Amino acid sequence: MAPLLRTEGLEVEDVRDVGLRGKSDETIFEYAQANGLVILTEDLGFSNLLRFPLHTHHGIMVARFPNEVSSQVLNGAILTALRDMSPEEIKSRLVIVEPGRVRLRKG
Repeated sequence: MAPLLRTEGLEVEDVRDVGLRGKSDETIFEYAQANGLVILTEDLGFSNLLRFPLHTHHGIMVARFPNEVSSQVLNGAILTALRDMSPEEIKSRLVIVEPGRVRLRKG
């Protein structure tokens, strides 16, 4: 996903490239906040509003797709969601991208 987002002109950091692969959600969250980054993940743990309350971050986008969905379909849905939303709409919010729809949790 990261290379595809870069071709779209977005600044992207992949956890594998910054030494965070396999680290806890909290460690990844802290890194993202320290660097002003939106978290894009399939990890449903990041959708827990008790652990990651709205307005405490730069945005969290969680992709919820069945495992059998191709990466092409998943990537297309994420790109569409990102193109349809402004950075201001994502900031401090939880965005859930699912097949055929995008849900936005505002505080």
